[in-house]
Amino acid sequence: MYGSAPINDFFAPRLQIVEAGHAELRLTVRPEFHHAAHAAHGAVYFKALDDATFFAANSLVEDVFVLTVSFNLYLTRPVCDGEIVATGYVVSRSKRLYIAEGVLVDARGREIARGSGSFMPSTTSLSADIGYR
Repeated sequence: MYGSAPINDFFAPRLQIVEAGHAELRLTVRPEFHHAAHAAHGAVYFKALDDATFFAANSLVEDVFVLTVSFNLYLTRPVCDGEIVATGYVVSRSKRLYIAEGVLVDARGREIARGSGSFMPSTTSLSADIGYR
């Protein structure tokens, strides 16, 4: 499902782990991700953390796709190149709302961002129609 999303053709993230309430992905920062000051645009940080926390939440929902309801992002350090790793964990859940937190680190293991999101089950079934296997 993740690999079939058209946006991932551009970012080329690699989803490494998806297990109960936890997910991790890796993404290589490229020059085309830079803003005018030659560091990664905040959209790259958001993409990595939203995806990691989304999959942490969706790992606990077996029948439908979850949707990001809100996301709060803190950019703590610029990154210009190399691999970044986003790790997401569900920290709270109820029947209709999942809250997940994430941390993004650079290739040297330094925290470059953190964020938290809230996710809600949608009406879209996890099926082959959306690339789910």
